[in-house]
Amino acid sequence: MRWLPLIVFFVLAWIEITLFIQVAHVLGVLMTMLLVVFTSLIGISLVKNQGVKNFMLMQQKLNQGESPAKEMIKSVSLIISGVLLLLPGFFTDFLGLLLLLPPVQKHLTLKLMPHLRVWRGPGAGPDSGYTVDGEFERKDVKQIEHDDRPDR
Repeated sequence: MRWLPLIVFFVLAWIEITLFIQVAHVLGVLMTMLLVVFTSLIGISLVKNQGVKNFMLMQQKLNQGESPAKEMIKSVSLIISGVLLLLPGFFTDFLGLLLLLPPVQKHLTLKLMPHLRVWRGPGAGPDSGYTVDGEFERKDVKQIEHDDRPDR
């Protein structure tokens, strides 16, 4: 089991190199490099736009007192997608773009929702039931400065 990440890394590298060679053979090396850079830029702009939209939805759900669990899972999918799109290669770009598709995100959400618990802390909702009762005393600024400084 401890060898699994190493094996996955080498298999991923093998797939990426093989795809680079095949695409470079068809399109040429310069066009292949431009295509990799172009897909990374397009993917990052898509992730940025969807991320801002998703963050706004999450804020809206929190303000309404609803659970933002779906938006949180979508955010994780967007982060993973962004990392995959930043990595050079066609296979990782394909996986990153796949994670941007709404049906894939919906399927991922349905699989992960039972395992996610959202806790907003005390006082987060309108019916939280926590009341703090206490007293305070206002001190004059000169008195505070005098109490903190040693005699000169």
